[in-house]
Amino acid sequence: MGLLAEKDKKYLVELFGKELKNNVKLIFFHEENCEYCDLESQLLDEVAELSDKIVVEKYHKNSEKGKEYNVEYAPALILTLDDGKDRGVRFYGIPSGHEFGTLIQDIITFGNGAKPQLSPETVAKLQSLDKPVKISVFVTPTCPYCPRAALTAHNMALASDMVTAEVVEANEFFDMSEQFGVSSVPHIAVNRNPDKFFIGAYPEPQFLQQVLDLAE
Repeated sequence: MGLLAEKDKKYLVELFGKELKNNVKLIFFHEENCEYCDLESQLLDEVAELSDKIVVEKYHKNSEKGKEYNVEYAPALILTLDDGKDRGVRFYGIPSGHEFGTLIQDIITFGNGAKPQLSPETVAKLQSLDKPVKISVFVTPTCPYCPRAALTAHNMALASDMVTAEVVEANEFFDMSEQFGVSSVPHIAVNRNPDKFFIGAYPEPQFLQQVLDLAE
């Protein structure tokens, strides 16, 4: 039984055919006793079947490839272009519900050369960063506001090699959510510090300012 409805497949075939100019790699990491790994693996396979420009690679979290990409949890998904260069875009947990839309938009962005969908002012500020910044966006599949925060963070990672942006499915990673005091989503933590966070899908300029202020 497929996960994607036929009407959704048809829509995505047309969308990918129109939008994807470059090949996109979906690099998936799994491990044993992982509740959602098989489901996400199937989902990614179904997505890849819809375009010859989408390739899925699968590795164990503890493999050499996992170490190369510094993968900490599973299931994990990293998007890259053909060159495999880590652009700092990550999903921890299955991108389902509203977050499936985030994945599709990310694929389209990468399929257009991984150019950040941000204002020139935001890109300039991010490119002037001189120390690493990690943005963790906690989401749930039923949250309609979360994709905006997730995509803003992912685009910030594309704008600067100093930024890594991970979208974390809060229900799947319950212990991590508890550690960070996640009570509502989107909950955005900076540099993995539970005390440095903000909540909500802010417009891009305010989102950036929050990240920069908390990263200091």
